[in-house]
Amino acid sequence: MTQPPSNQPPGGFGAPDPNPGANVPPMPPQAPPVPPQAPPAGPPQAQPAQPGPYGYPQQAPQQPGPYGYPQQAPQQPGPYGYPQQPGPYGQQPGPYGQQPGQYGSYPAAPMPPAPGGGGKNPFKGKPGLVVGAAVAAALVIGLGTWFVVGGDEEKEPVAQPTNSASTGPKPTASVDKGDGKGDGEDGGPEDLNSGRKDGEAKVAWLLKNDVDLPRNGADAYGPWIVGDTVVKAMYKGIDGYSLADGSRKWHIDVPNQLCAAPPQPSANGLMVFGYKDSAGDKGKCLEMQQVDLNTGKAGWKKSIPKPTGLFAFSDNTLAIGGNTVTAAGSSSAYGFSLTDGRQLFTGPTSGCKPYAYAGGSTKLIAASQCRTGDVNKEQHEVSEVDPNTGKAKWTFKLQATWEVDKVYSVDPLVVSATQREQKKWAIFSLTADGRMRSQIQGGKDKFAPRCGGTFVIFGKNLSGCTGVAADQNTFYMATDTSYGTPNEVVAFDLGNGKEKWRSKAPGEQQMTPLRMEGSDVLVYVEPRYDTGGAVATIAPTGGAPKTLLQHQAAVSSLESSFFSARYAYANGSFVIAAGRVSASNDKAEKETKTMMAYGK
Repeated sequence: MTQPPSNQPPGGFGAPDPNPGANVPPMPPQAPPVPPQAPPAGPPQAQPAQPGPYGYPQQAPQQPGPYGYPQQAPQQPGPYGYPQQPGPYGQQPGPYGQQPGQYGSYPAAPMPPAPGGGGKNPFKGKPGLVVGAAVAAALVIGLGTWFVVGGDEEKEPVAQPTNSASTGPKPTASVDKGDGKGDGEDGGPEDLNSGRKDGEAKVAWLLKNDVDLPRNGADAYGPWIVGDTVVKAMYKGIDGYSLADGSRKWHIDVPNQLCAAPPQPSANGLMVFGYKDSAGDKGKCLEMQQVDLNTGKAGWKKSIPKPTGLFAFSDNTLAIGGNTVTAAGSSSAYGFSLTDGRQLFTGPTSGCKPYAYAGGSTKLIAASQCRTGDVNKEQHEVSEVDPNTGKAKWTFKLQATWEVDKVYSVDPLVVSATQREQKKWAIFSLTADGRMRSQIQGGKDKFAPRCGGTFVIFGKNLSGCTGVAADQNTFYMATDTSYGTPNEVVAFDLGNGKEKWRSKAPGEQQMTPLRMEGSDVLVYVEPRYDTGGAVATIAPTGGAPKTLLQHQAAVSSLESSFFSARYAYANGSFVIAAGRVSASNDKAEKETKTMMAYGK
């Protein structure tokens, strides 16, 4: 494969505009284009029909594996025992849900040169799934972050909810401290460490659900590790637990159901949660509550302005960049001070309108859709914006009909882009001033980053993926293989998009990058029925993964049982949490395992 000339966007399945970094003025206002259909917004798994930035629904894709091979997502019982669709943090299909043989078994169509000269197609002659893997991966994360991971009718609350978030009474958590003293029988604590072998990590604790949920369950947010506390949020509560023993340290009530959260808190542990403005299905995601995750103290509250107009939908996604939290949806975008909740800016209301943001420790990236004179050629762009004003520092316009799908890394900036109708996918990197740096050349491999974020009907999460990581010079992504076949983490040079090296998972397991750990790549090695999972690192020069925590083989089935699992690692502890909790009846709901921790 040949590398496209500098400033030439990805070839393969299509490319962004070859004039990157240029602050091209927007087209004069004209009739708005037909709203595009947004690709699935979340990690690989079946989802309800999802709309694009302007709210028009698209057909829900069938559950495929990463480059079009069907994969079975664990099904969770809904009301009355019938299977229910997985939550937003489960595994998602490849780009646009292609079925086996539908796109993955044919070579990719060559990419027509973009205006002003054409680069060669780096994926030419490769299976279409390959390119899709790189982009289908989905809404991304600002590098180095991570998080955890409704029904049509809600149960009547036992008590009238308060009008403001507060540190309320602490529900009685069902905690098994994994001390090996349980009898292993129903009704008693489980003996989680009785089968532990030399060299295996201890199960520090296991939590079961203690929240009375709506009929179809609820999505969970987190886990986030802040100091010696691990935080997760679900339904109408936000909880901090001791990382050492799982005991609840603090609890905050919110008036209505939680509906949004950024992928990660700020560097100093501040987080903003979104919750609905009223109970039931008619509630809109328009309320925000700031929380200091270090202390469990509820801070400012703020209402997001209610949108008006033809496409005035109110499902917002949240992102934190620097000292700003953004709220963005199909028709509006806002920035607020993370410290005191003051509104800092309103996104453009005409021309190119931001529909999602991705944030980092100091940077804020916006994805926008622009009006054009051709309803069949929608125009998207990616920009770095000033977190204090929302104004663009630079803008990179993609080639027409390509849209920004996810941001895998904010610094360095690595973007996933898709072309829905053609079912094409590309991953490219930009320089700090918005010029094309490289396109990732996927070759014949299949990839499937797992992406998540709050499920929204009329919005788009831009960040929240595992399975990818990046440092200043290298982008890391895991290949996707069938069960029992070890996969590999592939390192790509961000200078030219070419492969540098690959590291193979141990035995017959699979591993996925989570984030960077210093200069190493932190990976989670998934368990098998007879082998425990593990936390490991891969050196920046490659080689075999180095194990940090070896999990127990005796509880590998428990480790694999968390629905739409989310992971967090810090201070020598590894936390696994369910991304959604649901059961067929109240008794089973109370027995649902929601979070567990391994420690040395």
